[in-house]
Amino acid sequence: MRRLLPGLAVTALLLAGGGWLLLGVPAVQDWLLGRMLSVVMTQSPVTHADGLRIFMCGTSSPLPAPGRAQACVAVMAGDDLFLVDAGAGSANTFNLAGEDSSNLRAILLTHFHSDHIAAIPDFNLNSWVGGRSRPLELIGPAGVERIAEGLNEAYALDRGYRVAHHGEVLLPPALGELSAREIGPGVFWNAGGLTITAFPVDHSPVSPAVGYRFDYQGRSVVISGDSNVTPTLIAAAKGADLVLHDALSLPIVQAMAKTAEAAGRIRQARILGDIQGYHASTESLSQIVAQAAPRMLAVYHLVPAPRNTLMSRMFERDLPTGTVITSDGMVFSLPADSSDIHVD
Repeated sequence: MRRLLPGLAVTALLLAGGGWLLLGVPAVQDWLLGRMLSVVMTQSPVTHADGLRIFMCGTSSPLPAPGRAQACVAVMAGDDLFLVDAGAGSANTFNLAGEDSSNLRAILLTHFHSDHIAAIPDFNLNSWVGGRSRPLELIGPAGVERIAEGLNEAYALDRGYRVAHHGEVLLPPALGELSAREIGPGVFWNAGGLTITAFPVDHSPVSPAVGYRFDYQGRSVVISGDSNVTPTLIAAAKGADLVLHDALSLPIVQAMAKTAEAAGRIRQARILGDIQGYHASTESLSQIVAQAAPRMLAVYHLVPAPRNTLMSRMFERDLPTGTVITSDGMVFSLPADSSDIHVD
């Protein structure tokens, strides 16, 4: 959307001068569209400075949240792009921001809830069409092979149609299929100066579930996935520049559960009660700050994502001072060999 703004400004100037009457003229429509498309097509892709760059593709949970996609964090280390999870709507957020997925190396899955895997096919297709030069790898704990196999089968006809339409030169069939790699705790990626470490987290009854730590050129980010605060997470977060953790506001969720029960919505009340124990409460996150002392703590996978000022104030009241509540499209830049963290 931001790439359309210069073209839209041209339209706005025309309208301000009373030229809105001319929008009914096909020749004017064609000219304006051409101007806007020229701006979009001639702009360079988003460039990445050396160091780590974190783009928030999705900051919501399964609870509906206007303007937010489900959980997805893009981590760019130099020229390589990794995703941690891929919730519904996150591919749209990524693409509309002008981000480039042709250098997508892998999608790292923390676990296999639907709100963490629903956009895998969109990222696979977009990066394939965008010119990705290798198969897209799904990396995660035991069960990741089933995800890859199931999606490959579900989209087999789709891949065939697209190859038949555009040709194998443009869309090599092998690059449209997902590959999978099962990992356990420990370092599983060590290349080009980037180290990625997996560590177990607590999202019971979901098991296994993991979080990830990225280390690159003296900078580090830890991403929890869905988890309560655990000793393994605190250990992974020690010395980290940025910790991104899921967060649940007990005051809001408890109020929602109580209201649902009073309204006779028993199923909703049951679900809102069940979820309270397997996400980190905003209050519990103070343990991370006290014991791991990261340079910055930020929260995502917000349960529920605040919809107004009242909910925002309630959500933040138990968070450690200085915690960043993320939104879709937010960017954290961690320049190489520095202690700076820029938030846009």
